[in-house]
Amino acid sequence: MASAPLCQPSRSEVLSLFRSLLRTARQFCDYNIKEYTKRRTIDAFRQNQNLSDPSSVASAYSEGKTQLEIAKRQAIVYSLYAPEIKSVMEIKVQTLIENSNPR
Repeated sequence: MASAPLCQPSRSEVLSLFRSLLRTARQFCDYNIKEYTKRRTIDAFRQNQNLSDPSSVASAYSEGKTQLEIAKRQAIVYSLYAPEIKSVMEIKVQTLIENSNPR
């Protein structure tokens, strides 16, 4: 299978990929997986922020697109088997939000 020539993505395409990965991370039902996906996204973008070679930038962007598709697919699978009980971390966050909103 011949691979398509890699062209360097624009800054807006890279930022769009970053936002899409973070949005996909929010779709996970499990707090731990949600935070792991978010942390892994941020770490990967920080690690690659100083890339200057067009081929390495294009390669990193392509890898990011692949990871986005995997994350989207996994978010759907996890939503099918979501537990009925929320995690302790989600309950704490929800309680803090409810207590900070005076009525």
